[in-house]
Amino acid sequence: MMGKNLITGGLGFLGSRVAKRLLDDGEEVVLFGRTTKSRFIKDIEEDKRLKIVQGDLRNFAQVIEAVKDNDIECIYHLGALLANEAEVSPQTAYEVNVNGTYHVLEAARLFKVSCVIFPSTIATYGQGIPDVVNEDVVQYPNNMYGVTKVIGERLGEYYYHRYGVNFRSVRFPAIVGPERTTGLSSYTSLMIIEPAMGRTYRTYVDEKVRCPFIYKNDAVNALVSLRYADEACLKRRVYNIEVISCTAAEEAAAVKKYLPEAKIEFHPDKKSVEILNAWAKDMDGTRAFQEWGFRLQYGLEETIKAVIDEVRQGTFTS
Repeated sequence: MMGKNLITGGLGFLGSRVAKRLLDDGEEVVLFGRTTKSRFIKDIEEDKRLKIVQGDLRNFAQVIEAVKDNDIECIYHLGALLANEAEVSPQTAYEVNVNGTYHVLEAARLFKVSCVIFPSTIATYGQGIPDVVNEDVVQYPNNMYGVTKVIGERLGEYYYHRYGVNFRSVRFPAIVGPERTTGLSSYTSLMIIEPAMGRTYRTYVDEKVRCPFIYKNDAVNALVSLRYADEACLKRRVYNIEVISCTAAEEAAAVKKYLPEAKIEFHPDKKSVEILNAWAKDMDGTRAFQEWGFRLQYGLEETIKAVIDEVRQGTFTS
């Protein structure tokens, strides 16, 4: 029988969607998180192939037990403190994101887990970079979240070369969905959500800001398809992927194609705009396509339409 998938951070926005995808594919899933209840898993919590384990990534014994006791074959290590939280508490971010990743990799080594999938981020790149970044661009992150993700990438590569742990990672841009309403890049979602709900959206960016993003289904597909990619075709452990890259004005115009009455106002916050303008404007996903076939299934207009449909149908978990 196929072993189970362990998803750390499995009760969060992305982890819950990965769980749903794996259950739809007929696999078994163990969610590992600090709580056992979440609004994000309401649509799957009754599935008998789903198990929830309460634990903390900072606690090595709890991570070990979750892997040992559940016949884990693959770990999707999505648990982390995100950017805003990491800036508020850098020490906690280090303990969760760095020590937690070490605990996961060590558990994978000890119990011969077949694969560890790790989401990294475009935030691993800092200032002074090309507008379009590929895997060769040097990483100099200027926030704690980016720093911890670089360390996670390097730890994973070390465990791959030293111990043969099958570590695979993909760097994400902003992820768009009707559930994403907080964070500096959340305007990419809110610009669709608010008009779809019949409300005026007053965004904190200016028309020229360009923040790359992808729809949540493409993020899930990237993680799952990387897990099943042919090892013989992979020439690296960490990949950039194809993204949607457009200005805020271009996104607003696209929204109005589907919602002609949409009211979107630009009220730029200087600090927010400065930070966003320092980020990479686009990612080069050529190697991910060449080596494991990843391409976006949702372009700009498909993403907008999908989010509008979810908002109108009330099919998302809010």
